[in-house]
Amino acid sequence: MANTLTGGRPGHRWDGLGVPEITIGTLLERIKTMAKKAESTVSSRSSQSPLSQAGKVWNGAQILHQVLIEEGVEHIFGYTGGAVLPIFDVLYDSPIKFILTRHEQGGAHAADAYARATGRVGVVIATSGPGATNLTTGLATAYMDSSPVVAITGQVRTHLIGNDAFQEADVTGITRPITKHNVLVKDIKDLGHIIKECFHIARTGRPSPVLIDIPVDISSGKIEGPIDTEMQIPGYRPRFKGHLRQIQLAANLINESHKPVLYVGGGVIISQASDLIRQLAIKANIPVTTTLMGLGTFDETHPLALKMLGMHGTAYANYAVQESDLLIAVGARFDDRVTGKLDTFAPHAKVIHIDIDPASISKNVKVDVPVVGDAQQILGELVKLVEPNPRTDWLEQIEQWKKKYPLKYDTQSNTIKPQYVIETLGRLADGDAVITTGVGQHQMWAAQFFNYTTPRQFITSGGLGTMGFGLPAAIGAQIARPDKIVIDIDGDSSFSMTLVELATIAQYKLPIKIALISNTFQGMVRQWQELFYDRRYSQTKMYLPNFAKIAEGFGIKAIVVTDKNQVEDVIAQALKEDGPVLMDFHVEPEENVWPMVAPAKSLHEMELGRLA
Repeated sequence: MANTLTGGRPGHRWDGLGVPEITIGTLLERIKTMAKKAESTVSSRSSQSPLSQAGKVWNGAQILHQVLIEEGVEHIFGYTGGAVLPIFDVLYDSPIKFILTRHEQGGAHAADAYARATGRVGVVIATSGPGATNLTTGLATAYMDSSPVVAITGQVRTHLIGNDAFQEADVTGITRPITKHNVLVKDIKDLGHIIKECFHIARTGRPSPVLIDIPVDISSGKIEGPIDTEMQIPGYRPRFKGHLRQIQLAANLINESHKPVLYVGGGVIISQASDLIRQLAIKANIPVTTTLMGLGTFDETHPLALKMLGMHGTAYANYAVQESDLLIAVGARFDDRVTGKLDTFAPHAKVIHIDIDPASISKNVKVDVPVVGDAQQILGELVKLVEPNPRTDWLEQIEQWKKKYPLKYDTQSNTIKPQYVIETLGRLADGDAVITTGVGQHQMWAAQFFNYTTPRQFITSGGLGTMGFGLPAAIGAQIARPDKIVIDIDGDSSFSMTLVELATIAQYKLPIKIALISNTFQGMVRQWQELFYDRRYSQTKMYLPNFAKIAEGFGIKAIVVTDKNQVEDVIAQALKEDGPVLMDFHVEPEENVWPMVAPAKSLHEMELGRLA
């Protein structure tokens, strides 16, 4: 057998992404070098860990707890149950703070939001069977939005697995499509290194949720130290450093372009590269549009800001993309809500795509210059290579679109407009709050009318579109950022799905402010029924409870607002309160979100509604 990797030219490999040819000998040397470095690092850490002590007896729950401590875990969310009793017994005396949510889904969303607000791994625990299956919506949400979460689930005893035991479920099978990695622990000897590996996998490369399923006899079983915590994942090596030739090609395209647009996604926030996006945009005078997940990456009050693009993006962002000659995508994945009709998306533009996940390259849109690696490292090199360029004509054209198609609504209406509520929240909070949302019309208005200036300021469900996300996400965000005002901008239908988490807010005295946009409909579905189904409002009109009384039943202050003249005073009062407040704004029931790109339409074919 030849000592080469085959493919492309004989005796060499070419991966199509700017990776040079590598012989097997060279590759093995590199792997050995990396392995030695990793081994040295792990050995250094392991020697300092109590788990490395010989002769000490540990049970599985204690091993788990010690590794959590060593991973820097400070908070865990979740719910108790029989199969995790040994773990909770250890947590009884732990310095780690446990936040008891009222449902496992709420725990998963809270852990997800905690991760998004901090950049650290969020942790959630649930028992076997229904406890574990209740996590699936939260894990799928985190998976779609690249959020690092480690879920720890209990499982029935190992000898009962496969026998339909009480509260048994094939959790690894169920969650395989919605986790980056999952594992059923079958031997207590493997527990230490498995937990280490799962945290490493969750936080590196494209971050995503990972699940560890621990049978109760593993968590209660005992083993004598030293405990093996050395990671054993030789096949997992995310690529961080971008190929210099590809970066130079990207810089050349930028320098040659006349009408470039930076299209920025949540990957930039994950890689902590927002400052570099700003440097690149300002140095080369490139306007910046962001995805829903990228909001806050670039200060939306800056003249180069185009705000969000796509189905409910700004008209000027969509027009800019459609007229551009170069689209520079960073940490974004060209999802359908962004592109509209794929065949006509950015029809005049060459495309640069910078992303850590090679599977995202040319998945939806054909890319001219791919650069695989960490956005922070790649942008750091790219900024050095791009040249200053005034691009006066291009920026003047964009300014004309901004003046002609601003985001607006009927300010003369006697009813409360949801846009006005969100706009006032942004103004009175001085744009400095952390915002969480559910999913629907209120989410889009929150994206449009609250100007985001910093990363990790806007936390919402993007890819999965999970109703009920907002309230438990606010819990995770507030635990993560106790120094910040956290506001859950929520819709009445979305809020109804997880409102039981008001009890969690009350128990832990979290000063979360809830701005409820009550329109008595499943708003976004109703909007589609109005526009595409002749206003046949099938099952979208909601019977709703008195949310204020429910909140007060949990000991939370609540205010009902039915007069638009009350809006500003109520928000100002709520923001001054030390504790949680629910503001129930009764808004215009049939208000629509504009602009809107209808299904199978191009971005430039957006319906402007009241923007026209």
